Amino acid sequence: RTPAATNLLIANIVAYLATQLLDTLQIYGLFALFPTGSPFFEWWQPVTYMFLHDTSSFSHLLFNMFGLWMFGKDIELFWGRNKFLIFYFVTGIGAGIIQELVWHIDLSKAAEAFNMYASTKDINLLKPYLTNLTDNTYIPMGQLMALKEKMLSAAVTVGASGALFGVLLAFAMIFPQARMMLLFFPVPIRAPYFVAMYAVAELFYGVAQTADGVAHFAHLGGMFWGWLLLLWWRYQARRRFYQNND
Repeated sequence: RTPAATNLLIANIVAYLATQLLDTLQIYGLFALFPTGSPFFEWWQPVTYMFLHDTSSFSHLLFNMFGLWMFGKDIELFWGRNKFLIFYFVTGIGAGIIQELVWHIDLSKAAEAFNMYASTKDINLLKPYLTNLTDNTYIPMGQLMALKEKMLSAAVTVGASGALFGVLLAFAMIFPQARMMLLFFPVPIRAPYFVAMYAVAELFYGVAQTADGVAHFAHLGGMFWGWLLLLWWRYQARRRFYQNND
């Protein structure tokens, strides 16, 4: 009865097995999400990245798929297959776009420092981004460009979390009376409050720029695009209602 959620779950598991059994780096290089300035960036990555997960942490896949099954199937039963798939991909792709914007802000300063060093040879410009530099360090142009590309290529995002956060938001708005609990805080909380607390935590960790390897702003991006799409659908529903009752 929930073919979309089921097939998405299967696709994620198959992709995870592929990264385990085949050439992980090659699959990541083609289908993970890289910054637009990276030599590895491809136009299809804002779609494909959400089917890949961290190969060194099975829990990354496990918790995402658990959330997709727990909440996605209820939303698909409520909306139907096609509407659920549209929502899932809009929030997942939207999360990737937000992550690209965050990278652009964070990496543009570093890229500008590399470009300025090429003209000024002021090594102090690169000290915030490279280690073991002294005042007398000189970096040849070829090595400088290689270091710049390496920095851009080191940023990568994978996972269905952005789309999943959109699904969580939709669940809270569709079923506001539902109760949710955290494993380490087993107290029932109404879904809207639960999701709001989660969003505040993601915003805090994102602004604090914690080095935990989590794309916090991508999670918020999934919620943001999901909220916009839900508002648009509600506007369209009201418009059709008034037109049919004129």
